[in-house]
Amino acid sequence: MKIAVNTRFLLPGQLEGFGWYTHEIMRRMVLRHPEDTFIFLFDRKYDPAFVYAPNVKPIVVPPPARHPILFRIWFEWMLPRIFRRERPDVFFSPDSICSLSSDVPTLMTCHDLVPLHTPEQLAARHRKYYLTFLPRFLKRADHILTVSEYVRQDIVQTCHIDPARISTVYNGCRDIFKPLQDAEKQKVRDRFSGGASYFFYTGAIHPRKNIPRLIRAFDQFKAETGAPVQMLLAGRFAWQTGEVRSTYQEAKHRADIHFLGYVSEQDLADLTASALAVTYVSLNEGFGLPVLEAMYCDTPVLAANTSCLPEITEDAALLVDPFSEPAIAAGMKKLYADPDFARSLVEKGRLRRIRFSWDAAADQIYALLQRVVDLRFPIT
Repeated sequence: MKIAVNTRFLLPGQLEGFGWYTHEIMRRMVLRHPEDTFIFLFDRKYDPAFVYAPNVKPIVVPPPARHPILFRIWFEWMLPRIFRRERPDVFFSPDSICSLSSDVPTLMTCHDLVPLHTPEQLAARHRKYYLTFLPRFLKRADHILTVSEYVRQDIVQTCHIDPARISTVYNGCRDIFKPLQDAEKQKVRDRFSGGASYFFYTGAIHPRKNIPRLIRAFDQFKAETGAPVQMLLAGRFAWQTGEVRSTYQEAKHRADIHFLGYVSEQDLADLTASALAVTYVSLNEGFGLPVLEAMYCDTPVLAANTSCLPEITEDAALLVDPFSEPAIAAGMKKLYADPDFARSLVEKGRLRRIRFSWDAAADQIYALLQRVVDLRFPIT
């Protein structure tokens, strides 16, 4: 097959959600299928490290597409030109956008419907674009990938898409996330929290992540227990962060709350593995990768009992109501005061994490690419 791939989120030194997803899937697929040609479509100068093997043909397609107007130019004008020249058998887009102007068979990953459910939490320039075009992308794609059954059902119910056109393929976890020895954990705590135990959040800072309630719950936990525990948050401030900043300023125990900003991949893995618990009480997620990373690090998980998180964790996390600060605080108290319970979650996490593998995901997605081609061009 000749497979065109939207690789615009493979950014050197700046991999985040879509970028890591693309990297983990495509690196494996390229190496496992040397008989195929992969056309990687970048929107700016690329790092040669992302050209994983000789069967990758990288093409820079201007303009750099990070604004809705530029999305339209890139997907609707520039990509069809490239497709006419390169003649791919199939197009894989891993970031919830595809080309409405091209008739190339298309497999598209939709990670969630957050833009449709809470558009007010999007940056203004993206709000109208996703409200208008995301349903059209879902109808255009020959087949849709989702990263959880929760998202699959959400698409069926919200956008009235035939469930036969949607497949769920779970994410995996990067190899760098693994347990640490006690001495290594203490070095991490010495570096980031003055040697103290800490609850850990990782992810971008914006309204959907529910950080104000997490901060207030931690404040309540500190007030009720007096425990020598800190809260560390790793991730960039994204948008609509005013309430997060004001809540932090109002917290009585803000001296024990630390925003680390964007941290390196190694630091992120070490921080996850050394935490008292990973706290992830997001209001809506398509997958919730930090909870899986915690399970791979043998770290207990405190997570929201909403959206996909019960599906991903099953019984390997302490699930709480993300709208209730007392419930979140009670979960923190339970994990702090009951080490036997925390260890039981770790044991369950070791069993649960086996279900999630990038190797398996790459194989399943490759099979779906073949299926998309075969359905559009059946052999007679």
